[in-house]
Amino acid sequence: MSQISSTRTIPVTGRIPRHVAIIMDGNGRWATQRKLPRTAGHVRGVQAVRRAVEACGHRGVEYLTLFAFSSENWRRPAQEVSLLMRLFVRTLEREVDKLVAQGVRLRIVGDLGAFDAKLRRLIDEAEQRTEQQSTLTLTIAANYGGRWDILQAMQALLKAHPEMAEHPEQLDEDALNPWLAMAYAPEPDLFIRTGGEQRISNFLIWQLAYTELYFTDCYWPDFGAAQIDQAFAWYADRERRFGRTSEQLRTPT
Repeated sequence: MSQISSTRTIPVTGRIPRHVAIIMDGNGRWATQRKLPRTAGHVRGVQAVRRAVEACGHRGVEYLTLFAFSSENWRRPAQEVSLLMRLFVRTLEREVDKLVAQGVRLRIVGDLGAFDAKLRRLIDEAEQRTEQQSTLTLTIAANYGGRWDILQAMQALLKAHPEMAEHPEQLDEDALNPWLAMAYAPEPDLFIRTGGEQRISNFLIWQLAYTELYFTDCYWPDFGAAQIDQAFAWYADRERRFGRTSEQLRTPT
């Protein structure tokens, strides 16, 4: 399924978001406040991932996308990056059976070539083991960046259709969308960022064009079903116009 652009068509929406995208921020600060090493926050953050997957599945969300590691996170201290990589491996080794039992399909998007062979093998195995599940599609964005995504999509498109370099007028959203990393998913309805920061930090910058943006001070390790319900209640009160006026929404077509 190719992604449908919200700038070209008006998507069907409901009170429960079909696709939720989350930046899981605040792990390090959560740990620092408790006089723990930053890495302890990342370990606790895995528990919050479990809660989010379960809560979204129970509420009828079809797609949940989590920003686990950005292309800019390599700039962090080497010890922290190493811990994140080990945690990624351990989580894949331990959690896949639970995902299968919950009917969750796992997909990993990003520039995966930067990871070592063992991690890439575990990613392939996890995706294969869950590919028949259909209750919820869980996407982990790892070594992902929104600008990287657009660039790699353009490169892949031009490799497949080199004639477009000579005829750029043929290039439009419909041509590019199938090459984006998450072409299989609808654009997010709701974006959540925990930890108090209010920016999208190079996450899904093409796909978030008409997404509702929700920011909370809650650190990711403390995020759970109650906080998801708060975000969903906020979302349900949003007027999603997609370029239309409020009067148009009130007037039957």
